[in-house]
Amino acid sequence: MAGFADLNLPQGPDKKALQSLLEAAAHLGYSAVALNHVIDFKEKKQEIVKPVSPSELFPSLPIVQGTSKRIKVLTRLTLVVSDPSHCNLLRSTSANIRLYDIIAVFPKTEKLFHIACTTLDVDLVCINVTEKLPFYFRRPPVNMAIDRGIYFELLYTPAIKDSTMRRYTISNAISLMQICKGKNIVISSAAERPLELRGPYDVANLSFLCILILSKGDRGLLFGLSEGEAKAAVSTNCRATMLHGETRKSACGVVYTVKKPRKVEEEETTLPACKKAKTQA
Repeated sequence: MAGFADLNLPQGPDKKALQSLLEAAAHLGYSAVALNHVIDFKEKKQEIVKPVSPSELFPSLPIVQGTSKRIKVLTRLTLVVSDPSHCNLLRSTSANIRLYDIIAVFPKTEKLFHIACTTLDVDLVCINVTEKLPFYFRRPPVNMAIDRGIYFELLYTPAIKDSTMRRYTISNAISLMQICKGKNIVISSAAERPLELRGPYDVANLSFLCILILSKGDRGLLFGLSEGEAKAAVSTNCRATMLHGETRKSACGVVYTVKKPRKVEEEETTLPACKKAKTQA
């Protein structure tokens, strides 16, 4: 499946609101969205329940603008972890966890960020954009996450809601870009209302937010991404995240085998002595 995706639409209890979000996303040209179920372990009585099938929520999915295909709806689970003990659930083979298409973790401390990047079996690591980070990004865990096929998620909706969160969004995003060099970035909305959604080309170009960081007449990009990197953050990187989730659920990957051609000298050394004599004669 090619095209643009928004991997973070909050899954609230209001089905009509969700339907409106889906219709807005399809109208804007998104071919896939993920309904996000968030669990914060700081709150009491938090249980990981089975994901609700999109077919149960929506009897008829809207058609993507400019195509004849219906929008694809995925299930996503985001775990907000503030203590190392919270990571044990992710390390366990929970049947309900494995049912979600995408697993994300929102680490609150530097230690938990390191654990998420290096050991946890997740697809996304969420970056806080609503407040100043209590730690600095370090290259070793970020590079290890990239090598493991894990992506980092940045949200743009907080930046258009509040000027304070806008500053934190810019600051935290640029801090991450300095380490990851624009690699493995996914930009999502976390929009609760259709008016908070932006089209994929608007998000990719970030033209509607460039004015926020104009400096002496110079234009810049909100997240410090180049044009190609910003487009990948709402298209190919989202697709790679979904494929990573499929691999995680099936507990297998794709293996390519290539037959290595042998040299003539190697073939001669492997021939039996009787055949060698015949060939030499």
